[in-house]
Amino acid sequence: MSDSVDWKTARRVASKVAARQPFAESYLDDQIVADFDEFTEEAEQLVGEATGLWSNSGKARGRVADRDMWIDANIASFQRLLRPLLSKMSESDNDGLLAPVGGKIAGAELGAMLGWMSSRVLGQYDLLVIEDENPEDQDIVYYVGPNIVGLERKYAFDTREFRLWLALHEVTHRAQFTGIPWLREHFLGLVNGTLDSVDPDPGRFLDALNRALNMKKAGEDPLADGGIMGLMATGEQREVLDQVAGLMSLLEGHGDVTMDRAGADRIPGQERFGKVLRGRRNGTRGFMKMFQRIMGIDSKIQQYQQGEDFIEVVEDHGGTELLDLAWVEPGNLPSITEIRDPKLWVARMEANKLDIA
Repeated sequence: MSDSVDWKTARRVASKVAARQPFAESYLDDQIVADFDEFTEEAEQLVGEATGLWSNSGKARGRVADRDMWIDANIASFQRLLRPLLSKMSESDNDGLLAPVGGKIAGAELGAMLGWMSSRVLGQYDLLVIEDENPEDQDIVYYVGPNIVGLERKYAFDTREFRLWLALHEVTHRAQFTGIPWLREHFLGLVNGTLDSVDPDPGRFLDALNRALNMKKAGEDPLADGGIMGLMATGEQREVLDQVAGLMSLLEGHGDVTMDRAGADRIPGQERFGKVLRGRRNGTRGFMKMFQRIMGIDSKIQQYQQGEDFIEVVEDHGGTELLDLAWVEPGNLPSITEIRDPKLWVARMEANKLDIA
């Protein structure tokens, strides 16, 4: 397994890509740590009141991190999540073709992605929970200090307002995965099912490359829907990826909507915060834009707006009571097709004769 991805290379490349951290003297000072301790607790209360989702896993815990700490946390998550797939790849590589060069290439690619993301991400909820690992390092809401401080100074944000606003979004994600009893297991089941079905044959990559070239010749965009992973997926895997995309779009949109609603009476500057962050999501150009598309990150950026649009249409039709049906059981979750055309989901709920207000 260790030959499939060289994790040391991933860590080294990520740290190099993350580069110099501005305001290094500020990102872990006592004030920002105290603020996020306070606002994580306050956000949990506000989110619960706004959504009705209350954690069944104890109180939320925030942790202020620098970029290297965020990279280390995500490498650990990737190691846990990819363990079955990497074992399969190592077992299938009978001639040792993947190691050691292949492992270093994979590590460098992963490191480049994590390094770039570490310079952009503001917060993240770590939803992976592994029973046989240290609970103190799991179920944590991370805040990436240098990136937060950098934005605050660049745009002269009110720091306490902005930090509470960020906490609301990330704590909403925790409330989703700890307040909806089946959601974490369902989501990880989809991801693990996709990874378990991956064919490690290098020939599949060549087939995907040929499909991409043919799509380009036909005037289509081969990276438009999920990057390389979407391009290499089989029909069955594509169905699961569409389920994952629909769920993530709903969760991201719900996070954005909730942070604004829950903070409406506490955060006068949130409209401006939202405009800045939306511009920041959509403002990447040139090489980094192509990098986003190759890795499928571009699809994630679209998830925020598509999820918000879905929620707006659904609530216009039946209020929050209709939207809450999505949290009743996995079968009620919208597909990515329904996210993009919310009336299809509304019609499905009505056809199921559910109690729609």
